[in-house]
Amino acid sequence: MAKVKQVTGQAKFQVTGGQATPAPPVGTSLGKFGINLGQFVSQFNERTREFMGIPIPVVVTVYNDRSFEFITKSPPASALLKMAAGCAKGAGVPNKDKVGKVTKAQILEIVKKKEDVLNSMDPERAGRMIEGTARSMGIVVEG
Repeated sequence: MAKVKQVTGQAKFQVTGGQATPAPPVGTSLGKFGINLGQFVSQFNERTREFMGIPIPVVVTVYNDRSFEFITKSPPASALLKMAAGCAKGAGVPNKDKVGKVTKAQILEIVKKKEDVLNSMDPERAGRMIEGTARSMGIVVEG
């Protein structure tokens, strides 16, 4: 009879894709469970190599035998918008300051990347949600 693994804990945090280290937030979130941080870091970096420099949300499930598995989610819409607009960060006062511009085509590309986590089945409405995020960051939507 196979032994059933029991879940010891779960941790959620964001790490820059392909650049994880055992330092915080990885070390502080997973160190209390006693798992091999080097093993997690190497697996995470290998899986997120194509998202180099983009923050990636990750959910790590730790089992009682100190084994783990993790799920990577799609990057936040704000990170994708900053890449598309070519700006380092959003505006401090978005209704007055504008930091970049994106087109409707770029918005639709972001919707395709995030379609599994957006709560709208219609791409047009999902695009309007992303446009709202862009406006709140001080990014102008053209077209």
